[in-house]
Amino acid sequence: MFLPETSTPNILLRRAHRLRNVTGDKRLVAQSEIDQKCFRPSAILLDAIIKPMEITVKDPAIAFVNLYMALVYGIYYSFFEVFPLVYPVYYGFSLGMIGVVFTCVLIACLIGVTIYCLYLYFLLVPDVKAHGLRTQESRLVPALYACFGPTIGLFICGWIAPTIGITIYAASVFIVMQCIFVYIPISYPQYPASLLAANDFLRSALGPWLAGVSCSRGHSSSTLGVSLLGDLSVIGIFGMFGLWTFGAKMRARSKFAIA
Repeated sequence: MFLPETSTPNILLRRAHRLRNVTGDKRLVAQSEIDQKCFRPSAILLDAIIKPMEITVKDPAIAFVNLYMALVYGIYYSFFEVFPLVYPVYYGFSLGMIGVVFTCVLIACLIGVTIYCLYLYFLLVPDVKAHGLRTQESRLVPALYACFGPTIGLFICGWIAPTIGITIYAASVFIVMQCIFVYIPISYPQYPASLLAANDFLRSALGPWLAGVSCSRGHSSSTLGVSLLGDLSVIGIFGMFGLWTFGAKMRARSKFAIA
């Protein structure tokens, strides 16, 4: 809401609208208006619904990003279901003490925000000023370090210290999500809304299911359940390094991306 507009078609559309108002010349139109003249509202609506799923299915990079985000998102919210099943049983916490445990998520977010902002201020911004914008994959560099955090945090949570593990997990997930949310729009500038919508849909669909599964595992064996989630999160480590290494090649082959 408070940031300047950066979409070229939108800027040209607003400029054409202003010129028409000033000059009264209705021939002054933007290219986006010309392109949309042949589109029917039903076609635009259908494209908006289908395009997110189409890109997810046809583009390996987006498929990985969406599935990985859905996994870490589902695990993140599964903690809120597992807290009442673990802390009273194994640590004798009262309901009030369980509420205090939730503050570790706030602390984790503050840690994640601090680390990411320090990276932007001391590393990314000076590098852009000195060398200009690098490849889109360069924005994934913080995630290459942070992607180890979910796995480490989950195993610490399951076997050693749950609260510390949850803090590590939440802080690292925040950094990973910020990197991905930047990577998607700059790699696919024509479809940012569609891609973020697909990402949100998969996260929202898998999150409740994974939270329910974690809740059932919490009744049986919380340690084994968390360890299983930790094993699954290892896939994200290989996927993130694969995206950083081969992302440019995948974008070059994709009809949706800007290489």
